[in-house]
Amino acid sequence: MIKKIIPTLVSLSLLAGCSSNTENTVGVEPKVTQVNKAHLYYNGNIIPMNTTEPSTVEALVERKGRIVYVGNLAKAKDQFMDSEQVDLQGRTLLPGFIDAHSHFGMVSNTMGQVDLNPPPVGNISSIEQMLSALKAYKAENNIADGEWIYGWGYDESQLSDKRHPNKRELDKALPNNPVYIQHTSGHMGVANSLALEEMKVSAATKNPEGGMIGRLPNSNEPNGLVQETAMYPFVGHMLQVLNSKQAEFFDQTQDVYAQKGITTAQDGMTDREAIRFFQSQADQGKLKIDLVSLAGFSELESNLKDPDLTFKTYNNGFKVQGTKIIADGSPQGKTAYFTQPYLTKVEGCEKDCTGLPSLSQDTLNDLFKLAYQADNQLFIHANGDASIDMVIKAHEYASKALNQPLDKDRRTVVIHSQFVRPDQLETFKKYNIEPSFFTNHAYFWGDVHLENLGKKRAGFLSPIASADKLGLKYTNHSDARVTSIDHLFTMWTAVNRLSRSGKVIGSEEKASPYQALKSVTSHAAYQLFEEDKKGTLEVGKIADFVVLDRNPLTIKPMQIRDIKVVQTIKNGKPVYDATQEVAETAK
Repeated sequence: MIKKIIPTLVSLSLLAGCSSNTENTVGVEPKVTQVNKAHLYYNGNIIPMNTTEPSTVEALVERKGRIVYVGNLAKAKDQFMDSEQVDLQGRTLLPGFIDAHSHFGMVSNTMGQVDLNPPPVGNISSIEQMLSALKAYKAENNIADGEWIYGWGYDESQLSDKRHPNKRELDKALPNNPVYIQHTSGHMGVANSLALEEMKVSAATKNPEGGMIGRLPNSNEPNGLVQETAMYPFVGHMLQVLNSKQAEFFDQTQDVYAQKGITTAQDGMTDREAIRFFQSQADQGKLKIDLVSLAGFSELESNLKDPDLTFKTYNNGFKVQGTKIIADGSPQGKTAYFTQPYLTKVEGCEKDCTGLPSLSQDTLNDLFKLAYQADNQLFIHANGDASIDMVIKAHEYASKALNQPLDKDRRTVVIHSQFVRPDQLETFKKYNIEPSFFTNHAYFWGDVHLENLGKKRAGFLSPIASADKLGLKYTNHSDARVTSIDHLFTMWTAVNRLSRSGKVIGSEEKASPYQALKSVTSHAAYQLFEEDKKGTLEVGKIADFVVLDRNPLTIKPMQIRDIKVVQTIKNGKPVYDATQEVAETAK
């Protein structure tokens, strides 16, 4: 643990007060018991995140899971003489990180799958290595013939083969098991023959709306690749197969988030069955951190009619915030929808290849109208500028149809907004739409985007600097398991924008460290309508903290990714503690 100094308990009477923007307190009962003891944090970089420019305070006091004082150390010691004093020893105390967008359930499910990620996340660099990993997984886990085997995280752009595997290669490795492997983007995958057969995908199967089934050359026979809506049956079946292991992995998944300083996690698209499971875990008192779910758009109408489903309200640490809509695909998979074509060959497309909208404009319009009529918050996955155009049109349509102001405080969030145009950012500002960016792309696929989209489009990827100038309350995220959960790495990508090869992807869009911090604290709380409870260190707010071994605002920008989480504190109680480990490493 961080060094604690425990004084003698005394009784005292205190008056509530507030003396300045950097110093405030609330009333405390005259008698203090051990149970209600306050904790006074000092001797560190305490960054409240509630000011326009970076600032620090000398002391913070937590009591009964709430912040009761922020300000001067001498006054804190005088007013909270009974407190347990926590010496930060020069470390940095911040609001707990808020996960603006990831897939908690997917993180959990991948614990029962084969890791096919390329370096630095995994170690798969070729199709041959991928096939070997799949075979080894079957042998090591004693998986019987006929049982499904799943893998996740492969990235053809990082394979030496520079292509997707096909069903015949998967058949050769595992001829007696249905196999489905998920692409790192989460927007496509490859199935072997047995898996295709079980999902009834054959030469006679037509491409679904918003999706594509890959075919063997000069044939209608599927080659195993399924993109966008064509992959939905495979993913749905996978979730059913892995459902029995949800409880087994639930605690482990929370630990993954907590060890990265995250006190509020998100499941970025949750069906009703999963919502019921998450709520059951919460009702059993199993939540260590808060969990926020986005319901799937396919169930929007039934969800709105269900009296047992309440949005935006926590119940034992779990809530369903709003509804997730998928408007297009992935830019690295070349299924994101653009106004201008990709510059490289797109599988299944001969010319003017601009990607795929996942929904028609009419369908998107209807979903927006239905949600806006019920005051249901929308989160829309949209990567390409053409899909963002569709989102803006749907927003305008629904607002006008319902006679609602275009700038009503709905906090509609466009998830990823990867290749939003400058004029679209201005429209976001005008309509009170907020972007949630994904700067990890600069590192993982920046080189790919340069090739596929050209320097100008690639350079405006996740434009935090431009969004900040407009006063937007942008966030930044990992989209886990698309990339790993690590808010410090995500901040590093926002500040440096370096690709795998070391190229800077859009130097003018580099975020400052403080902007990067806002994207995972104060702004993230705002997008969830929780700015009165979380995101900053202010009196009355929940005592959700992360303690770091170094200060991301003063360390060299290239070293931000090397900062260690020392503690994660939820409601005033540690849920992750690496104090001893970090101390020994520093020796």
